[in-house]
Amino acid sequence: MNKKERVDAVLRGEKADRVPVSVWGHDYEREWGIQSLSESIAENFNRYDWDYINVKPRSSYLVEGWKAKYQPSGKKFQPPTCEYTPIRSASDWKRMRPLEPDHGALGEQLRVLQLVNHEVGYDAYFTQSIPCPLGVARYLAGDKTQPILLSIREDRTALHTALRIITETLINHAIACLEQGASGIYYSTNGWASAGMLTEDQYREYGEQYDLEFLDAIKSRSKFNILHNYGSHIYFDLLASYPVQAINWSTEQKGNPDLLDGRKRSGKAVMGGLSEIGTLKKGTPGKVQDEIGLVVEQTGGQGLLLAPGCSIAPETPTKNLEAIRRALS
Repeated sequence: MNKKERVDAVLRGEKADRVPVSVWGHDYEREWGIQSLSESIAENFNRYDWDYINVKPRSSYLVEGWKAKYQPSGKKFQPPTCEYTPIRSASDWKRMRPLEPDHGALGEQLRVLQLVNHEVGYDAYFTQSIPCPLGVARYLAGDKTQPILLSIREDRTALHTALRIITETLINHAIACLEQGASGIYYSTNGWASAGMLTEDQYREYGEQYDLEFLDAIKSRSKFNILHNYGSHIYFDLLASYPVQAINWSTEQKGNPDLLDGRKRSGKAVMGGLSEIGTLKKGTPGKVQDEIGLVVEQTGGQGLLLAPGCSIAPETPTKNLEAIRRALS
């Protein structure tokens, strides 16, 4: 099987010749340039021979058009910092207007996808990372949750106005990403669909309705949409029926199901099995290979896309990443 056939088999629930695998994360130094980001993605793909790719842009690119300002650290291992947020009070949410899908930082990301498609699109599927509207709102508010939680208490109408504008912008941008060759969208809840952030009823009001509007708008245009349900004590069953081909979450976070349980409860392909917090970052190549053997045994290797439960840390040892493909050979 080639890389695309391997992924297709897993998404259909069939047995592939081996488990497909990929790993992704931020490169805080190179993600600020079109050429440098596309090159880092291609280098990562070729060096480790991944079966599919998740394109991970800088987290702020979606909010820069709304005048949020983030300053890059200039260092590979250090994230950028927010220097200015336009959200000073709940009423500021009402000032937002939709962004053009191909202007500013959004347009730059489309160019990145063009280059990625040229380099790897023939060989493998690649997805574009896009956070949910609540996740975008958090970045717009300086990468802080408190302004959103305050708006829920003080001016829910203003927040809904913003979430509606964000959703419209995300849909148009996602469609543009797919038109540039992306195979699908890696759609993240950014931790909002978990017990530590909102109640289930709150997530239904502020999250689910916008999630479904977004995913429904792109489901007929893409073949490899992934739900990344981030955090601990996630609302797995609430989101399990979302119209996506695969679900990604961290099984090492407290209160989350294991991969086999998640596959049974969702009926979808599951993505995970690599401990980005523990084994990949702090373990040895031998431990990495042991972990892979265990998860393949537990799931039977069926319906499984091997991956981290979330983005890996930039300082993850290369020897541990190199051990992944050896374990599957």
